[in-house]
Amino acid sequence: MSFSKSKKRILIIILLNVCLISFAQNKLDSIQLLNEVVVSARAIQTEIVPVQTLSGTLLGNLSAHSVADAMRYFSGVQLKDYGGVGGLKTVNIRSMGSQHVGVFYDGIEIGNPQNGVVDLGRFSLDNMEAISLYNGQKSAIFQPAKDYASASSIYMTTKSPEFRQGRRYGLKAAFKTGAFDLVNPSVLWHQKLSENVSGSLNAEYIHSSGRYKFKRAVVNNMDDRGGYDTTEVRKNGDIDVFRIEHALFGKIRDGEWKTRSYFYTSERGYPGADIKKPDVYAHEDRQWDKNFFFQSSLKKNVSATYSTLLSTKYAYDYIHYIAGPYPGPELNNKYMLHEAYLSSANLFNILPFWSANVSADFMWNKMNSDMREFIYPQRYSGWVAAATSLCFDRFRLQASLLASYIHDNTKEEKKEIQRDWDKYTPAIIVSWQPFDAHDFHLRAFYKDIFRMPTFSEMHLAYMGSLSSFLKPEYTRQYNIGITYSHPVNHALNIGGQVDAYHNRITDKLVAIPGGVNFRWTMKNIGLVKIKGIDAALFGDIQHGRNLSVDIRLNYTYQQAQDYSDPEEPATYKGQIAYIPWHSGSAIIGTTYKTWYFNYSFIYTGKRYDGSANIVENRIKEWYTHDLSLSKSLNWKGTDFRLTAEVNNLFNQQYEVVLRYPMPGTNFKFILNVIL
Repeated sequence: MSFSKSKKRILIIILLNVCLISFAQNKLDSIQLLNEVVVSARAIQTEIVPVQTLSGTLLGNLSAHSVADAMRYFSGVQLKDYGGVGGLKTVNIRSMGSQHVGVFYDGIEIGNPQNGVVDLGRFSLDNMEAISLYNGQKSAIFQPAKDYASASSIYMTTKSPEFRQGRRYGLKAAFKTGAFDLVNPSVLWHQKLSENVSGSLNAEYIHSSGRYKFKRAVVNNMDDRGGYDTTEVRKNGDIDVFRIEHALFGKIRDGEWKTRSYFYTSERGYPGADIKKPDVYAHEDRQWDKNFFFQSSLKKNVSATYSTLLSTKYAYDYIHYIAGPYPGPELNNKYMLHEAYLSSANLFNILPFWSANVSADFMWNKMNSDMREFIYPQRYSGWVAAATSLCFDRFRLQASLLASYIHDNTKEEKKEIQRDWDKYTPAIIVSWQPFDAHDFHLRAFYKDIFRMPTFSEMHLAYMGSLSSFLKPEYTRQYNIGITYSHPVNHALNIGGQVDAYHNRITDKLVAIPGGVNFRWTMKNIGLVKIKGIDAALFGDIQHGRNLSVDIRLNYTYQQAQDYSDPEEPATYKGQIAYIPWHSGSAIIGTTYKTWYFNYSFIYTGKRYDGSANIVENRIKEWYTHDLSLSKSLNWKGTDFRLTAEVNNLFNQQYEVVLRYPMPGTNFKFILNVIL
């Protein structure tokens, strides 16, 4: 039996993982025989990479249904939304593409090797404590190797069990209803099982017809594009979802562990693009999803100088997709994806100012389908990361090196084809506080990273040409920025951050029509250069004990140009599709006694739906205003909260994705009960 270099290296990574876990286990076993030691924790440091976070009350009071809705309020983010509660929602950060975004759920990545995109619309805010967006990578080096492998990352942190004094349980129930025939009950149960173990159970059901009125865009006269004429009703946007999660949280001496089981099932219609003659394309597409995963992690300070983090996960996805009727054959396909993941991270506190981390991860992915001529891909991935951090009073430096080894197996014309990729990618991050008396920091980072071709891209490559050998998309990131925070007095605190960045994506994967029977093929021909500025300002005002105001402002400027083909003057140096030059958002939250008022505003400027920046491709700028008003009250020891929301207050007709109209003015009513 022969092994490729990548396969040998992946086997070495698996053995390294086992050795590190065994080493950690031996340390865990031996430490139990020692007397208790006191480990002094270091203070939490200011983030040295660009990070944005929504958490607590501010997150809970947004006019947002899902994590995708909340992400709209971050700078540097473009959300693709295909309309309605059930519409697919994907996120693109700093114009690098959705596949370059790592999405982490309680510290472990959610993968999708099929197309590399995670639908953020399936994650509810009911059980969410915080959402954070990191550009580059997290500033904490104590993390799995996989965390270093994305150009940017979204971290979702679920709520930990909380108990009122004298109680061993906690209950939060919610019911939402409103436009689009929405019915959305949910329940969150916390139970204290012992002094060191507690559990959480969260279940949710969503039903929506997805029907809403919109005005059809004028497309006959391209000079008048952006105007609207007849009123129509959005169809085939219905959705039924059931989600249930169970988690256990445990405390051990100088450490903690947690496990989570997650199950999600849905049936939805996919409304097609709105065109002038709807009878040509009926758009009766439907999709059934089932997703299950189990994940577990253990984190422990073994000694004053050594800490370990062990993580594992298994995930299964089932997708059944029916498309049609269209001109040509109907599509009716099923896909089954498997994933297994194992990680060991090890932090060494060498000196008071110097620490280092060594992580080794292994992942196995497999995809099956009932499609004809399917290639049945399997992917074995291994990552080894070495990182170090130097932390002085006013200067901090972090550096990391990630080694990635990927081995793919596919079946092409009844032959097994093997492909290998080996990549080594560095990152360096620095932060400096020039003045000791002021919370003012300068920061910068440089990072190389890549993203692998997805299984779907490999399948297209196979359909187009058996000799096609796709290379990973390679991304180079540069960032400089400043952060500032200043407490004006005991009642007012202001601050902000500004970052300028330059990204360069080479070997960008592009789908090209043609070939036998009009089959598509994938090729590495793309080059994109991105320049941008992200700015965020905040202010917190506290007036007495009864009144507080929280203000958040975000602005983004991006120039993302297509340099792929100098021989194509229509697209060369054109702004790439769906990236606006200007975008921004504002959130103003006001609390007065038991009342809470929230106003939010989102603006997206002029865009094009292709790299040819011509009048025919222009998409009109849009903005929305959302309002919510809440009232809290207590009755016989039970807390109630009533909320009314008005979204798209001025009924603007707009499209996030061309010819996928978004809802006009709509309402939502929410009842929360907390025991």
